[in-house]
Amino acid sequence: MQGARERTVRTGGVELCVAELGDTAQPTVVLVHGYPDSKEVWSRVAPRLADRFHVVLYDVRGHGRSTAPKPLRGGFTLEKLTDDFLAVADAVSPGRPVHVVGHDWGSVQAWEFATVRRAEGRIASFTSLSGPSLDHFGHWIGRRLKRPTPRRVAQLLGQGAKSWYVYALHTPVLPELAWRGPLGRLWPGILERMEKVPGDGYPTASLPSDAARGAWLYRDNVRSRLTRPRPDAYAHAPVQLITPVGDAFLSERLYDELEHWVPQLTRRTLDARHWVPRSRPEQLASWIREFVTSVEGGRPQGVTATGKYADRFGGQLVLVTGAGSGIGRATAYAFAGAGARVVAVDRDGETAVRTAEMCRLIGAPEAWAEAVDVSDEQGMEKLAAKVAADYGVVDVLVNNAGIGLSGSFLDTTPEDWKKVLDVNLWGVIHGCRLFGRQMAERGQGGYIVNTASAAAFQPSRALPAYSTSKAAVLMLSECLRAELAGRGIGVSAICPGLVNTGIAATARFAGVGAEEEKRRQKRSARLYELRDYPPEKVADAILRAVVRGEAVVPVTPEARGAYLMSRFTPRALRRIARLEPPL
Repeated sequence: MQGARERTVRTGGVELCVAELGDTAQPTVVLVHGYPDSKEVWSRVAPRLADRFHVVLYDVRGHGRSTAPKPLRGGFTLEKLTDDFLAVADAVSPGRPVHVVGHDWGSVQAWEFATVRRAEGRIASFTSLSGPSLDHFGHWIGRRLKRPTPRRVAQLLGQGAKSWYVYALHTPVLPELAWRGPLGRLWPGILERMEKVPGDGYPTASLPSDAARGAWLYRDNVRSRLTRPRPDAYAHAPVQLITPVGDAFLSERLYDELEHWVPQLTRRTLDARHWVPRSRPEQLASWIREFVTSVEGGRPQGVTATGKYADRFGGQLVLVTGAGSGIGRATAYAFAGAGARVVAVDRDGETAVRTAEMCRLIGAPEAWAEAVDVSDEQGMEKLAAKVAADYGVVDVLVNNAGIGLSGSFLDTTPEDWKKVLDVNLWGVIHGCRLFGRQMAERGQGGYIVNTASAAAFQPSRALPAYSTSKAAVLMLSECLRAELAGRGIGVSAICPGLVNTGIAATARFAGVGAEEEKRRQKRSARLYELRDYPPEKVADAILRAVVRGEAVVPVTPEARGAYLMSRFTPRALRRIARLEPPL
């Protein structure tokens, strides 16, 4: 690994290749890889942690540049893997407990480390990724076999189907022949296509031999532990569980009773597949930093945000435009309260900074402010490039920035039209095009929320330009939803009615002088204040729309009523528009 310091640790007849990054005076984080990987699977995560922690990676025995036990049979038991871990921990962090992060079989091993008495006091915390405790798994199976219900039987069958490869790896000779043959050569490409993970940097030189030897991880442990699980497999350190909801090999239901075994448990869910260290390095590093820092500070039970949907958005990267005030600010706060990392974007840089500062106080592990006019194509392109380079690919994009314009069509000038469409429509187009492409190229899904309006489906003689811009946003959202569904990217259009924000006080009125415009702005602002529908309710609807994957979300009673009328009684809605008082 580039920039790493390497050493060899000898234990139990094997030599382990250990790599270190960062300052040894800082808390030590040990990353344990899975099957059929080597420590290089962490190449995208480790550098993101090294600025704050002493990061340690080692090739598990028989993998990468570590030697293999002789004979192979019986050489990969969890007891011997625990010996290896303790030898590494003693070498890199003598006298001080380490924070362990395990993925796949690295997580299976680390569950052993975190639950056996001889490792007590050597582990400060454990972050588990896509790998259950075999003891917990054995008890999970036993409870369902002893008291079968239709739901429990379905869970067993579901996990049984996902575990097809485990049966294959127990067969004699065949796994070795497959890995040393075509499977070993084709695996990196299969992984890239199946998991949509970057292929660059993935270790291939020792892969066939590593994978062939690594089959003994399964043969030495799985059957014995699942049939005779330990009754006292309780965790003696705080545990952070990260569950990818798209994992092809492990069911979320495996962790249903985990609280019984883990007194201090933090749960996270992640919209990703199995190989999270490759596909979600930014988010994973953020969660590890937050968890480890909290444990080091003596707050292991308060590391996750307590806001609504914290298990869904914790650690995700969310970008909100128009975040300096109103709905945008409330939305940024709501995502921050759910533990998301927030990029607050606004034309007014000072208000964006204030929003970002508050996001950090509310619960966002990280928050940044960016000043840009969403109607500026080049400015948005620079923003998208900077966000991707500095913070990572956005998981949730909220195109919220907008301006208001009232006035009859005949009084609305071409300049008026351009200003409204540039912000309300082109701003949304720029955001969808730039950040949506990044999501698509990453290949791990994402979500786009576009703020439209009840005016999108409610004709008005007072708002021809504004209503047209918002109707276009609504249709754009519907089109994108159809196009991007196959890439795992959801799209929602949020359609608020009268919401108490600053848009009325700053809206322009076409065809009138400056004094009359100010008078109408004050009158409109009073109307919105009397309605007093808080932007926080719109923000909650936005988060709910992402969680549920809703297409069109009218917010406020009048918006829902207008939406229903547009669907079922459009003639009545048109008549109401004609009866509106003159401007």
